[in-house]
Amino acid sequence: QVQLVESGGGLVQAGGSLKLSCAASASIFSINTMGWFRQAPGKEREFVAAITWSGGITYYADSVKGRFTISRFSARNTMYLEMNSLKPEDTAVYYCAASRRPISTDSRTYDYWGQGTQVTVSS
Repeated sequence: QVQLVESGGGLVQAGGSLKLSCAASASIFSINTMGWFRQAPGKEREFVAAITWSGGITYYADSVKGRFTISRFSARNTMYLEMNSLKPEDTAVYYCAASRRPISTDSRTYDYWGQGTQVTVSS
């Protein structure tokens, strides 16, 4: 019932910035946590960042800490990922995810997924 739609991906040079958005359906009231995951070519899906919907508590993967910022605009049912100082190794398909459970870095605990948006960082 929860539908997630990502946007904002694209091509950017190393050192540049992108802002991703994830728009959720009205049924988002049932969600406790939302997060971002990414999957690079030939790699497993990995955790990027997560945020609790009510309290706004955040958690980041070490690889993006200090460069990426996760946030949400609850009134719009929208989550964001501000990505700065991008590196070629950030190149991946980025997925928005939502969970009815507490904040987690494990993709298996998330109940709903968006279609993904491609982020490509050139060297």
